[in-house]
Amino acid sequence: MKMRELGNSGLKVSAIGLGCMGMDHAYGKPADRNEMITLIRKAVELGCNFFDTAVVYGEANEALLGEAVAPVRHKSVIATKFGITGQAVVNGRPQNILNSRPESIREQLEGSLKRLKTDYIDLYYQHRIDPNVVPEDVAETMKELMAEGKIKAWGLSNAPIEYMRRAHAVCPIAAIENQYSMMWREPEKELFDICEELGIAFVAYSPLGNGFLSGKYTKETKYDEGDFRSFMGRFKPEVMDQNQALLNLLADIAESKKATSAQIVLAWELAQKPFIIPIPGTTKLQRLEENLGAADIDLTIEELASINEALSKIDIDETHF
Repeated sequence: MKMRELGNSGLKVSAIGLGCMGMDHAYGKPADRNEMITLIRKAVELGCNFFDTAVVYGEANEALLGEAVAPVRHKSVIATKFGITGQAVVNGRPQNILNSRPESIREQLEGSLKRLKTDYIDLYYQHRIDPNVVPEDVAETMKELMAEGKIKAWGLSNAPIEYMRRAHAVCPIAAIENQYSMMWREPEKELFDICEELGIAFVAYSPLGNGFLSGKYTKETKYDEGDFRSFMGRFKPEVMDQNQALLNLLADIAESKKATSAQIVLAWELAQKPFIIPIPGTTKLQRLEENLGAADIDLTIEELASINEALSKIDIDETHF
């Protein structure tokens, strides 16, 4: 497995990580515990050392990852998150309860350490910014936790650029985690420049467009109860029709490279910038092997240019909620 630098943290992570959210959250009922432990340990065998979780995915998600990597903790880079302490229903819609006050961060960290069965977190993200706490206070807390050895590095998820700059000036950020895929290229506008300027890694969640780009879903696909793809815009029949040209392009390139569409998507992301680290999620061993195998697919400069040119000519509906 090829490795990438996690910003300026000194940590090296596999070029492709494993997002654990879907094992418990958003894609239907939780997956079988023993099967997921086997899957995570298989990922380590295959050279993947970067695992992403969060307490908001359910405390069981952190506990699952902790149990799975306990025998190989020294080979694992664990990323988890703080800042969302619960959810409330406002006007019929669920909303995150945000709390990034220093004393709350410490309390949240202790809970994560316990569930993860570890005495340190490799990468601790602020999951969402708290409008009631300035970035300098959050960064100062991160600096203290690093000095205490409780975290090795920290990062931000979906934070505004000005917030990033202010936080980074107090305690350098190792990574920013945002959505990025062929369907959602918003980070290319400004974020990548900031990452390059400040030496920050970009961790891409939903790199396969929640599975859409794998080409394995159709307008007829029925989703399990609790699977949020059943109401996501990009899986609506009319949107899938509009984006079919993209799936056709990927299938053609995949055939020419003797690969799968998902592998071409991940290889494309890796080729875009040397600091991009995709973290596709899966609950299936076959998909895990497929996703990690993308790290071995090299796209030439010409192939990359060809894909990007073709993408620019396709009217992609980026509806993602």
